Amino acid sequence: MAPIVYAVLCSDLQQSDFVAEQIQEIARHAITQCLSSVVYKKEKVNSWCAQISDACLKELAKLNKPFKYIVTCIIMQKTGASLYTAASTCWDVKTDGLCSLQVSTETMDCVVTIYTLQI
Repeated sequence: MAPIVYAVLCSDLQQSDFVAEQIQEIARHAITQCLSSVVYKKEKVNSWCAQISDACLKELAKLNKPFKYIVTCIIMQKTGASLYTAASTCWDVKTDGLCSLQVSTETMDCVVTIYTLQI
């Protein structure tokens, strides 16, 4: 069975619509700006997580959409160990959403999850 794909035309988007691709790009940019040229250092992880989360929130605020945002960031050293994350939500699937993005460098993996809740 083929997957079902829903397409949304840009002209059909409302100011209040959740656009996953736009949010993922914000997260990707924040991660690459912070981690692209660094090597994993345990002492720096808290600072990097804060920088990435703050950068995401600043860019999300610039979208001027009627949403509240929650950003989580996980950075893990590459050691061969697995990392699993999960999220459960109880919200309006028409107006709220989440995007999760994983980006790897040579020495670490970073997972950013952004929750959007329409006001």
